[in-house]
Amino acid sequence: MITISNHKKNHPAEILRTLQLAIPVVVGMVASFSMNFVDTLMAGRLPDKEIALAGIATGGAIWSAVVMFVLGVLMALQPVVAQLDGAGNRAEGGAAARQGMWIALAVSIPFVLILLSGGRLLQWMSVGEDIVPAAIKYMDAISWGAPAMCLLLMLRFFSEGSGFTRPTMYMGLLGILLNVPLNYILMFGKLGFPQLGAQGCGYATSIVIWAQLLMMFFFVRWHVHFKEFVVFRRWDWPNWVAISNLLRIGLPIGTTIFVEGSLFIGAALLIARLGALSASAHLIAINFSALMFMVPLGLASAVTTRVGNALGRGEPEAARYAGLIGLLIVLFTQTLSAATMFLVPEFIVRIYTTDPAITTIAVSLLFYSAIFQYADGLQICAAGALRGLKDTVAPMFINIVAYLMIGLSVGYYLTFNRAMGPAGMWIGMIFGLSVGAVLLLSRFLFKSRQLIRLNAPS
Repeated sequence: MITISNHKKNHPAEILRTLQLAIPVVVGMVASFSMNFVDTLMAGRLPDKEIALAGIATGGAIWSAVVMFVLGVLMALQPVVAQLDGAGNRAEGGAAARQGMWIALAVSIPFVLILLSGGRLLQWMSVGEDIVPAAIKYMDAISWGAPAMCLLLMLRFFSEGSGFTRPTMYMGLLGILLNVPLNYILMFGKLGFPQLGAQGCGYATSIVIWAQLLMMFFFVRWHVHFKEFVVFRRWDWPNWVAISNLLRIGLPIGTTIFVEGSLFIGAALLIARLGALSASAHLIAINFSALMFMVPLGLASAVTTRVGNALGRGEPEAARYAGLIGLLIVLFTQTLSAATMFLVPEFIVRIYTTDPAITTIAVSLLFYSAIFQYADGLQICAAGALRGLKDTVAPMFINIVAYLMIGLSVGYYLTFNRAMGPAGMWIGMIFGLSVGAVLLLSRFLFKSRQLIRLNAPS
């Protein structure tokens, strides 16, 4: 085993390797998320733009809530495969992927059912009656893509865990390439199709997801990088021991990400109670904020792989070092995103809409988004480093405290009890993300130091 004294720190090399893994993921995720950007942009050009925007925002919130949980459960593959790869057990990594496929198929069933019954949830949450019909149509349409999304995420996290991140980039670029023409045809009623508005947006997204899944399958099946993993060279029935091991890691991650996402999704649904104008302005601000979030999210994925791979090699100090380098890079990226939102908020909002009423509110919300950029970046990167250590239970409880007990509660109080409107929810998000960042960063520093001490020579 390599001990503390044997590990040499090489800052440029570690930064470069992290960026080599992260940049394709960031590009792919920005491209994939650009589908949401394009959806919002094109919905803002529809005749009933306020209703369409609000319908996509609220229906998309239900979709995102489930995706958050599914994504987290399947994310267990990334640290598992990274550690097996680091230990030289690639065939076992392929076997883990085959068991992950059964998990993906299983979670796709409740995913579809939740989307098809999402209208009842919106009514229960007192979402504006003018928004609900458009949201229901959007959810019905996008539900066709739910099974493909589950399998796509499984293959993506397997690929990223193996240290090969370019397929994520190609998948994202394919998505944005298909999404624009499909949206144009189905939302606006071109080439003989009826004008479907928000519903057309949902159908377009479903078609794109199936196309992305097909591309990812071809990569994993035939690319030389995956030859030693032999994922599709044999058939495995469910292995309940292997599945339970994956779920032991994945369920806490799924809960963690779901709780974090609940802060943003809950904010969108609660703001929808204020009416279509506030919901539309919030959608624009949160859409751009989420676009910027793809950078630290992609870096977090790279950090998970680097940390997990180092731990698989038996190098706990290298694992800690990889996590710290990732956090350093995130500080730089978040400075750029915060500066952008502070300096040119009007320009950003004008990309989405020229409506003066929506613009005024959206510009004010981007100010709050700029404030929480550092906290948002640090918390997601620290969470990624902890996933690389397979430390998933403690982050789950940290997120419950930070995002639900603090962030959402403060946001609700300020929005409705103090009548601050949408700004109240955004201040709540600042509180939640800041607490989460401090606790998750502290947890990584403690846990990685503990692993080094356990592996130190006696």
